Amino acid sequence: MRRNKQEIIDQILDLLTELIEDESAEKQEKVQPMEMLTIKECTKTVKGLSEHTVRKLVTQGKVHYIRTGEGKCGKILISKKSLLDYLNGAA
Repeated sequence: MRRNKQEIIDQILDLLTELIEDESAEKQEKVQPMEMLTIKECTKTVKGLSEHTVRKLVTQGKVHYIRTGEGKCGKILISKKSLLDYLNGAA
């Protein structure tokens, strides 16, 4: 009886260890660096896209972006994934 309990405890520990390792591996796979593009880089990435159109997408909130710096002097960086998703109709 004592040995059976120890075997069960060992199996449970093995399963828990596997779960923890699987979860940490999934988290590492999900975390990918976000590629950000300037407005000019967006127009080079997507042929035929104008800077004016990219600026409109930003002001309309249709693509994810960040503004570095303060006010209008800050550079706008657009998420490449967000831009491509929007243009492919996923957004």
